[in-house]
Amino acid sequence: MLWTAFILGLIGSFHCVGMCGPIALALSARDQKKYWGNKLFYNMGRILTYSLLGALIGLVGFSLALTGIQQWLSIGMGVLILGMSFFYRRAELLIARSSMLGGIRQLKSSLGKYLKYGGSSAFFVSGMLNGLLPCGMVYIALVASLAMQGVLSGFLYMFFFGLGTIPSLMILMYSKDLLSISLRQRMNRMLPYFAMFIGILFILRGLGLGIHFISPKLNLPSVNAMEMVDGEITDCD
Repeated sequence: MLWTAFILGLIGSFHCVGMCGPIALALSARDQKKYWGNKLFYNMGRILTYSLLGALIGLVGFSLALTGIQQWLSIGMGVLILGMSFFYRRAELLIARSSMLGGIRQLKSSLGKYLKYGGSSAFFVSGMLNGLLPCGMVYIALVASLAMQGVLSGFLYMFFFGLGTIPSLMILMYSKDLLSISLRQRMNRMLPYFAMFIGILFILRGLGLGIHFISPKLNLPSVNAMEMVDGEITDCD
């Protein structure tokens, strides 16, 4: 499922351009001698935040899986992703309104402050803070990392998601004219549909239909094995 994380980040990064574009342009306005290094540290900070959030959410998924609901957890998260995809535009409006809250304003203020400091460490911290900004695309990826049901798998899912967001931001930092508004609009229209596709994949994964790579068969006890156990219990009686 890690490939879905990378493509989700790649498609969703065109949404990031609108949300994080001013930050990326602020990076490109810095000293050109340190330009590529600062950009690298900034993106490393973002990916680290995404990955740590994925690990935390994956831990929750692992704890839930220990209760024996692995199958239902995957199906439930798939249904949740489908729901988030259907109401993606409305969710974006709610997220935009939440950005007006005091905590988010303070976070953006801190982000801008570190950008003004300059230097690799400041850009790295700015990237980490940027990874905490509210974003519907990130929330969909985090729900998917919960369905991965493991700390490492959740970490890796968000890591690959973060990698997928880099190309468009790098292009923007190189030249803002290379990403036309029409291209960004087309990619943004694709995002909810691909998120639906991911939701369907997680549902199929939970169903265990025996489809290689898509819906592996669940390792449930066979009828013969159950009969053997019953026979042994009868013999003991």
